[in-house]
Amino acid sequence: MSKTIQDAVREKYAAVAVSGLSTEDAGVRAVAEAFGYSAEELASIPAGANMGLSCGNPTATANLRPGEVVVDLGSGGGLDVFLAAKKVGPTGRAVGIDMTPEMVARARASAERQGVGNVEFHLSTIDKVPLPDASVDCVISNCVINLAPDKNAVLREIFRVLKPGGRVAVSDIALKKELPAEVGRDLMAYVGCIAGAVLVSDYVAGLKAAGFSAVQGVDTGKDLNAYSKVEGQGGCCPPAMSEPTRPEAACCGPAPGGSEACCAPTAGDDQRTVHGGLAELLRTYDVNEFAASVQVYAVKR
Repeated sequence: MSKTIQDAVREKYAAVAVSGLSTEDAGVRAVAEAFGYSAEELASIPAGANMGLSCGNPTATANLRPGEVVVDLGSGGGLDVFLAAKKVGPTGRAVGIDMTPEMVARARASAERQGVGNVEFHLSTIDKVPLPDASVDCVISNCVINLAPDKNAVLREIFRVLKPGGRVAVSDIALKKELPAEVGRDLMAYVGCIAGAVLVSDYVAGLKAAGFSAVQGVDTGKDLNAYSKVEGQGGCCPPAMSEPTRPEAACCGPAPGGSEACCAPTAGDDQRTVHGGLAELLRTYDVNEFAASVQVYAVKR
């Protein structure tokens, strides 16, 4: 992944991080529920931790136990970190890793407001996790490894930080077949977790090459069109892209119901956000034909 693409990924997710998107938005809530989160789970954590960026619910299948250390790669607003923290309890620890300063700031602020003491968030890329060797019981991730420039480096880093017997429970987007060329070249398709994805078989092979055993990649059958539910809700454009029509404006396009909560576009700017760009892709292609939400499992022996 070139520096230009990596910067674009960080920029677009930073825009989501400073937006008003949260579980309080019906579309955001619908995306989370479509990918496996219960209403009870979403109600139990800070609303701002969920911004409709998931493609699964890794904490539901990670079999987390009290006292364990769990690391979430690409933790965003902390959705899975906060859920994991409840499962590992006060004697355990849930650690989030994210490369976007705005996401880390948002997650830390939520933790402070809620008084959650067994979580921590680190600013780092996921191929350089700032934790010691063999210090983690479980690694989870949610629709992020597909964005990494060197996925095999990430898988090796996961192996490094896990204790012997440690496990991987990752939700991600993977390919069922090669992408159309125009999709593979589309920047927003990369940012939207499609163009950077690899074949499921390559994902499994990468984990095995890193040293893992009992590797599985399971197609969950979830409908990727769920992402279109978020378009037009929250997500104010960053200042360089547009200026809001009023201070509390919270979207890059017309808000539902024609309210004033929208940003006035600046001529010539690319107004496609993470959700808007992906929704545009979904209108052109049946993404489910060539990509899938998968659950990936592995064990470090």
